[in-house]
Amino acid sequence: METIILEIRAGAGGHEASIFAAQLFRMYKNYAAKQGWPFGIASELVAEIRGERVYVKLKQESGVHRVQRVPKTEKTGRIHTSTASVAILPEAKEKDIEVKESDLEITFSRAGGPGGQNVNKVETAVRILHKPTGLVVSSREERSQQKNRERALRILRAKLLDEKRLKEAQALAKERREQIGTADRSEKIRTYNFLQDRLTDHRIKKSWHNIEKILDGDLGPIVKAFARTS
Repeated sequence: METIILEIRAGAGGHEASIFAAQLFRMYKNYAAKQGWPFGIASELVAEIRGERVYVKLKQESGVHRVQRVPKTEKTGRIHTSTASVAILPEAKEKDIEVKESDLEITFSRAGGPGGQNVNKVETAVRILHKPTGLVVSSREERSQQKNRERALRILRAKLLDEKRLKEAQALAKERREQIGTADRSEKIRTYNFLQDRLTDHRIKKSWHNIEKILDGDLGPIVKAFARTS
């Protein structure tokens, strides 16, 4: 069994981009459920996924995803183009990356629930700042402060290992753009065209229909298509 960190960020497109990012997060959550993989939410649009060959199956999801559709709030029928970036990071072990306690600034707060209510009356939510790099991670979904701290540290290690590997390749800026993307509309790996009900992956030049089904977690055909090209 292996673990990956999934991180999604809204890009160009304002509120519509945020809606799309949330849809992608739900898509991966549903796909994980279909695979029988535990899906542990750390914070908004960040999660740990654990399963057999999970990195191999999902690594191709890294990059900028673009959606083209008419938002429900659009009265003129104009097509909007929005983006969201997806990062799939393998979990780093303690032996892979050293994290010094002196480099961390850890703060605790109450985990807020829906509608502003508190999930509990103690400060279980954890926020960690890695002072040397400025990286900030958080975890608030667990009911235990210790479990949230452990999860946040795992996410931090994964991000630090990712940065380390990119620096070792001596192409940090270029490689990071390929992994996370600038979320600019022109930088994309995949387009979800709702008007044509067609999803197109621009790397392998292959398309699928029934976008709603795919966004509901039916990623199997896409995963298989990449497995055949590797």
